[in-house]
Amino acid sequence: MDNAIYAALNRQSGLMNEMRTISNNISNLSTTGFRREGVIFAEHVMQGEKRRESLSMAFANGRMIDQAQGPLVQTGGTFDFAIEGEGFFQVETPQGAQLTRAGTFTPNENGELVDMDGYRLLDQGGTPIFIPSDARAISTSEDGTISASGTPIAQVGVFLPTNPEGLTHVAGTRFAAPEGAEATEGATILHGYLEESNVNAVSEISRMIEVQRAYELGQTFLDKEDERIRGVISTLTR
Repeated sequence: MDNAIYAALNRQSGLMNEMRTISNNISNLSTTGFRREGVIFAEHVMQGEKRRESLSMAFANGRMIDQAQGPLVQTGGTFDFAIEGEGFFQVETPQGAQLTRAGTFTPNENGELVDMDGYRLLDQGGTPIFIPSDARAISTSEDGTISASGTPIAQVGVFLPTNPEGLTHVAGTRFAAPEGAEATEGATILHGYLEESNVNAVSEISRMIEVQRAYELGQTFLDKEDERIRGVISTLTR
């Protein structure tokens, strides 16, 4: 196969990956705590056979997670929390501790705060947060301390990944930090608020149009190359 076709097909594959990522971003416009993702294109140069000219290929396998703050909306929920600034909530999953910005929690049958998937919210020390069944007048201060009738009972943990660039999207609004995460004291927690998705609909749709046009141009090139090759074969076999 001609090197030009190899390069074009590789580019088309990358554009398809980016289109899927953009579509996922748009579908999560209204998902609480969702973090926009982008595709990272990288160039891979290959040495040609018998020391011929090198071949440059494009790869789009890397993912970038946009850490920009999403809009904050007041809900008044007793166990709705939003982080203003850097950091993540940490929840306990069967795959280990994972990070999230989605702050919708509720007590389970054991009185432990859990997220929408039933995973337990962890405090600054990595321990599940327990809310007594008789707790009344629940309030939460900016440092995450939860109080019942003025008496502190727990502190919501806020964690920073050791390597922010190493975060991997696990599912929904949860991320894994392979290199670990550490508790931080500098974040502000807003009680009765939630952070909305940080996806900008206008910019995502604009990018989708750009990617679609680029893909169409690549397909046109491949069609013309196919016609050219067929013409050469037809001429040589007459």
